[in-house]
Amino acid sequence: MGFKRTIHAVDTHSGIPMRVVTGGIPHIPGSSTYEKMKWLEANDDQLRKLLLREPRGYPPHCCNIIVPPSNPEADAGYIIMEQIEYPMMSGGNTISVVTVLLEMGILPMREPITELVLEAPAGLIKVKADCKGGKVKSVTFTNVPAFAAHLDAVIEVPEIGKITVDVGWGGMFYVITDIRQIRGLELVPEHGKEITRVAAMIRQAAIEQLPVAHPDYPGVGITVSQMSGPTNDPKADWKNAVMMGSGDFSWDRPATWTGVLDRCPSGTGTSAKMAVLHAKGQLALNQDFRHQGILGHVFTGRLVEETEVGDTPAVVPTITGTSWIFGLNTIVLDHDDPYPEGFTIGDIWA
Repeated sequence: MGFKRTIHAVDTHSGIPMRVVTGGIPHIPGSSTYEKMKWLEANDDQLRKLLLREPRGYPPHCCNIIVPPSNPEADAGYIIMEQIEYPMMSGGNTISVVTVLLEMGILPMREPITELVLEAPAGLIKVKADCKGGKVKSVTFTNVPAFAAHLDAVIEVPEIGKITVDVGWGGMFYVITDIRQIRGLELVPEHGKEITRVAAMIRQAAIEQLPVAHPDYPGVGITVSQMSGPTNDPKADWKNAVMMGSGDFSWDRPATWTGVLDRCPSGTGTSAKMAVLHAKGQLALNQDFRHQGILGHVFTGRLVEETEVGDTPAVVPTITGTSWIFGLNTIVLDHDDPYPEGFTIGDIWA
């Protein structure tokens, strides 16, 4: 039996499914994880589509490829792939990668604390994993510096009107909207479809009206929309629903005013939210920030120091969360498969 591609992966979730590829990927050229990511994007984007689209994936799926580290300080590297982009950094995916590396024995686990350094496209990520009985109970990582790009900016959203938003960088650029501006909309799973529609429209309006730039990652713009609001849960401080794109958006085609919701609280989204709150004087250093996702799952963030990104004041966040392995997967592509890049259909895809 022969296949065009055979890929070995561990499937995990922290609410949202995050696939971690552990084998079957040929050598990826590049002197850094960032360069390897850019090579994949330019030369083998079929791999991303194969792993994330139907029949092997579905709209909220994320994926990570474990690669040899290029930096001698790192224990492993990883490339993050999502439905419309290759993120520089992702918190939930980082937590899943650490869980797989340790629970599958790819890197040695040391109880009660395992310390690692991973090489993301954004650079080196320091990690501490709480371990017990051969399991990773939680992962804490130090994220890239986060900062506020726009505060209390007013944008015009077609069919909705004027909306006040913030824009923050936490490893990706997020437009952040207090959901209480949208009458009748709540951060509950039952409102998921409407949250996604509104968040997608706000995201597109922000892309068009609020320019952003990161000095280290030219060309990276706003890609994610975060609907934010208070929570009634005493175990959390704030709640969110993060909307990720799953296809092209066009104001002329209302069927494209959608995307997918992150089922976890989002590590980079939490970092961006904390940076915005800090810039507004509403979150101090060394204060826990318990951020709840739409399922009720919580990531805990903390700002540990102030710094700068270029000329912009920034903060260094840590994020703590948990991911769980739910499957071991061998993914193949048959030589005669007519859909080598998978497929999308408009019933569930934008």
